[in-house]
Amino acid sequence: MHESNRRQFLAAATLAGTAGLLSRNGFAAESTDDPVAPWSKGVKISPVSKVENRHSMHTYYLLNPESPDGRRVVFFASTDKAAHVGNVVVLDRATGKETTLAEDVHTEDAHRVALQQWTLGGKAVAFHEVVDKRWRVVVVDVETGAKKIVAEDRQLAFGRGDGHTLPLYGCHWNPGEYRDLYLYDVAKGELNTSCKITDVEKKYGDWLSTLFMGKPTSIAFPTISPDHKRAFFKMAAGNGGDVYMSKGASQRQGIVFYDLVKNEITGMREKWGHPAWHPDSYHWIEMGNILFDADMRAAMIRIPNVPSLRGQHPSVSPNGKIFVQDGLTESLGGPVGEWAVMIADLRGNRHEIVHKFVGNRGARSWRVSHAHPAFSADGNRIYFNVNAGEFTQLFVAELPTG
Repeated sequence: MHESNRRQFLAAATLAGTAGLLSRNGFAAESTDDPVAPWSKGVKISPVSKVENRHSMHTYYLLNPESPDGRRVVFFASTDKAAHVGNVVVLDRATGKETTLAEDVHTEDAHRVALQQWTLGGKAVAFHEVVDKRWRVVVVDVETGAKKIVAEDRQLAFGRGDGHTLPLYGCHWNPGEYRDLYLYDVAKGELNTSCKITDVEKKYGDWLSTLFMGKPTSIAFPTISPDHKRAFFKMAAGNGGDVYMSKGASQRQGIVFYDLVKNEITGMREKWGHPAWHPDSYHWIEMGNILFDADMRAAMIRIPNVPSLRGQHPSVSPNGKIFVQDGLTESLGGPVGEWAVMIADLRGNRHEIVHKFVGNRGARSWRVSHAHPAFSADGNRIYFNVNAGEFTQLFVAELPTG
């Protein structure tokens, strides 16, 4: 980790009420600005697409649905009641024109839909689908519409739109021989094995054996860091067979960190909540408004005086100053079923609710869609799903111009 990034992060954490912890390392607060203020008034909230009577959903809080250049948005559109079948669509932000990149895409659930995401710096879109009970990962050239199947019997996880590496893994309920972390290089057209499950078992075998009661395990949900040099992933033990539309299809737990450059495991936490990378690519935020480092060496840092919404998915802004979370507002005295999108200072003591909505409707999937807020690359917009009506809709909260 660069020393400048380390100092910036630790200085922010000091202001978050952790002066006693960090003073031992000689770091001090350097900023008293209010990065939440721009989100306190004049924020424009609107649906991304004007097309009605269908679901429009972005993938997950770990993926930005807006292209790296800010011109386009990719989402999953569906008229299916459960949103299990639909199209991968790209919308031009300036004109509202929509282009369908893939049709009749069958998914696992409405929670992550087709894992549609930008890659190759925004020149291509990747997604996964199931065809005749076999899963495959597909990459589509945005300009030509040309499709390429890049892997079979595997699923797509969470890459970076400004890069060209896609993380893949074997189906968590029945990975078969594909139990490792795989990286597909879109620019080179190469698929390679990265972290091997045997390396994880060698390092954490006792923990895996105890947690999963001796069942074979596999790597799941790998997520690439902002600098493309690290990844974290979840551990899974599947129940086999073809049934994947079930919460019991696999047992999943723990978070493991892997250095993609040095090809080594750097740390592990036995619990998985809803982790997300900090933009310094070394720290990460977790449910409960807590911060860790990827080596799991430093003490946990809790962001003070910021409510933790139930069901929260936290995500840090590109400049590392604020984070957004979603979740139920019952802990704040809100009505049953109400969800909120909340901005908070990463140093603590300041937060602002950007949008509230009834969130217990929308797509009728066995695993429902959540808001899953994610920042645009410039940090001026937040995309999130809204389950307020018959259809789940992708919304955007945008800062006032200027």
